[in-house]
Amino acid sequence: METSKLLELLNDASKNTLMETLEINFLVATTDKVVARMPVTPKVHQPDGVLHGGASVALAETVGSYASFLNIDPEKQMVRGLEISANHIRGKKEGFVTATAKPLHKGRTTHLWEIRVEDEDHKLISLCKLSTIILGKK
Repeated sequence: METSKLLELLNDASKNTLMETLEINFLVATTDKVVARMPVTPKVHQPDGVLHGGASVALAETVGSYASFLNIDPEKQMVRGLEISANHIRGKKEGFVTATAKPLHKGRTTHLWEIRVEDEDHKLISLCKLSTIILGKK
């Protein structure tokens, strides 16, 4: 599928979901890399005014899950998250964060993705790992 059409498909699939609530926007979508951006506003802050770690994790899981999805046959298979871990490195008060998912392992039934959440200056905000399972559709 053409890249612009694929990005349009991913962004349209976000309507009426958590991704829309968090204003996640997909920028790159290939079988080996998915990138999305999210604004850092009070909507995603924790009470002391910095980016909530859960919002970073939601962004990371979103790009990792879609990365797995781009590596399956959606007619016959589906993706589900197994586990996500996150190390939060620094805070962020405003602007944008960008999450980039790259594969560490793409097996027949499991995938492992490294997701870097960075600010506009490419400073690491959170480092995440997501494992997904590929299931057959019934």
